[in-house]
Amino acid sequence: MAEPSAALSPLLKQATPVLAARGEGVYIYDEDDRRYLDFTAGIGVTSTGHCHPRVVEAAQRQVATLVHGQYTTVMHRPLLQLTERLGGVLPDGLDRLFYVNSGSEAVEAALRLARQATGRQNAIVFQGGFHGRTMAAASLTTSGTKIRAGIGPLMPGVVVLPFPYAYRLGMSEEEATEYALRELDYQLATVSAPKDTAAVFVEPVLGEGGYVPAPAAFLRGLRERADQHGILLVVDEVQTGFGRTGAFWGHEHAGIRPDITIIAKGLASGFPLSGIAAPHELMEKAWPGSQGGTYGGNAVSCAAALATLDVIEDEGLVANAAEMGVRLTRGLAGVAADHDVIGDVRGPGLMVGNEFTAPDGSPDTATATRAHKAAAEKGLLLLTCGPHGNVVRMIPPLIVTADQIDQAVDLWSQAVKEATA
Repeated sequence: MAEPSAALSPLLKQATPVLAARGEGVYIYDEDDRRYLDFTAGIGVTSTGHCHPRVVEAAQRQVATLVHGQYTTVMHRPLLQLTERLGGVLPDGLDRLFYVNSGSEAVEAALRLARQATGRQNAIVFQGGFHGRTMAAASLTTSGTKIRAGIGPLMPGVVVLPFPYAYRLGMSEEEATEYALRELDYQLATVSAPKDTAAVFVEPVLGEGGYVPAPAAFLRGLRERADQHGILLVVDEVQTGFGRTGAFWGHEHAGIRPDITIIAKGLASGFPLSGIAAPHELMEKAWPGSQGGTYGGNAVSCAAALATLDVIEDEGLVANAAEMGVRLTRGLAGVAADHDVIGDVRGPGLMVGNEFTAPDGSPDTATATRAHKAAAEKGLLLLTCGPHGNVVRMIPPLIVTADQIDQAVDLWSQAVKEATA
């Protein structure tokens, strides 16, 4: 009889060669105890760093008390406390929460709520947006065809419009914003009538789509049009929330208020927890039975999230993200100034992308890949993004220090030099 064996799916490709044994703060250690600067943060998840003592202690204490209390069967104190705490940081008026586990689930919950609350079917999204891999979320996602290919037909009722990606469009930010809003107005007149349009979904910064910030004027333009036509503005803060951009929420830079906010990633420092927030009068329009789930609002994840919020507040991590973000962007711009292959450095706070471009303006994926690999070999862990994989992104934990920023910039400079030699 053959030995039983199993392995991970062959489609799960590692971005770095590291077999992690432990994590501490901004560092990951492999099984040989080699230390790496982790500027991936689990794709923006370990916001307070790896194994922050206060988060670990909160989770350990909760594990010994109640691991799981299914929240439509029994209620538990960590969920109630987290809801109360989030009420102090959520946008004004978004006073009702529904919890699930992943960003994709939260996106689907937001879409379900938007359709039921408005009685309308269509959703507007923007090119380069990433909203998840489940069927409805994938239907809203255009960060790359790999998310959508081979699973059609996708969910109908989705209208995809240009995002004001000024560098790619060869425009100024103002021109790109005017163009994108003009196209939105045109599609409302030609494709999806306002009375058929339930919601507009937007990321304050394109994540998987290339780390492209949405101009403040663009987000304000979306808010104006949503108000004009009775359309819900859904802001996907999965990657931008909880201080990542140097403000608590990514949309704060534009001074707007969403109708629905989607949260996940940095909320619980690595424990699976996500959700949506909306005003009471909107949330109560969801149909009975439309919200639920076995693991949503898990007690241990909620305890970790409470500790995460404490750390973010007590250690001033939002302000640190803003300050260290300026330092990181300045350092990366210096590297780009020495290498023409890096055509753009962009992003607010600790969410910065380096776009590699060939002399003819086309994406230079090969050099980006070499630089990404060289950085890992030198002890700096990074990720790529963008439809062509030609953007190398940096998302360190919010606890990162000036010395660690400078060390990362130095390692990046060495990696780019090697990749372009």
